[in-house]
Amino acid sequence: MRVERAVIDTNVLISAALSPRSAPTHIVDGLLEHATLMFSRETFEALETRLWRPKFDRYLDMERRRLLLHDFAAAALWVELPAPPREQYSRDPDDDVFVHTALHGSAQWLISGDRDLLELPYGLGVEILSPAQALEQWRLG
Repeated sequence: MRVERAVIDTNVLISAALSPRSAPTHIVDGLLEHATLMFSRETFEALETRLWRPKFDRYLDMERRRLLLHDFAAAALWVELPAPPREQYSRDPDDDVFVHTALHGSAQWLISGDRDLLELPYGLGVEILSPAQALEQWRLG
């Protein structure tokens, strides 16, 4: 399957920034080079909010964080989500914004390390994969 559009959960993007030899890094790099990452205002705000947390100070300096946010914003296809109410998919309503972004942007993949998303049933219209699963499929594709 050729992937043209993907939504990547905040946890995967941050893992990629923190661990340069990890599956999250490899899949993020591959998708940045050969596909289009998608963000909605809501998913980008989730990334910004988490990335600026003090617990990352010892791993990522401020300039690196600014650069990451700039590069993701510049490379992204932006999806406008309709005003609420939205259908609920996940046990954690905060995760639904990633599903909505993927569905409204016609993404083939939603990549996450979050069990609440990974355990959603098939048939939503987007394939939800862990970084390792996505990387395996990417290499096979």
